[in-house]
Amino acid sequence: MTIEIFHNPRCSKSRATLALLQEHGYQPTVRLYLEDPPSRKEVKAILDKLGITARELLRKGEAEYHDLGLADPALGESALIAAMTANPRLIERPIVIAGDQAAIGRPPESVLEIL
Repeated sequence: MTIEIFHNPRCSKSRATLALLQEHGYQPTVRLYLEDPPSRKEVKAILDKLGITARELLRKGEAEYHDLGLADPALGESALIAAMTANPRLIERPIVIAGDQAAIGRPPESVLEIL
């Protein structure tokens, strides 16, 4: 099974999740998503695998969230996905993808449920 982690090495939760995967014998493909942002299609696929909405994947504490007015409830999925692809810091991290499942590593142990 191929495992991929959307990783930000500056994030403690992301580092902990990657270390946890490695401790359990997994060698995931590491995607530095801030340098290699996902496309709209990829974000949509991740949302489908997570079973959540775009709004639930947003990091609401980021400056971009406030600067772009993303708290506006009138904004739909398409607008929120577009904001995340243009500003990948808005994407909650880390995300681990394993086959047709995905999990957010908050807490890091939550990703073990999909492996």
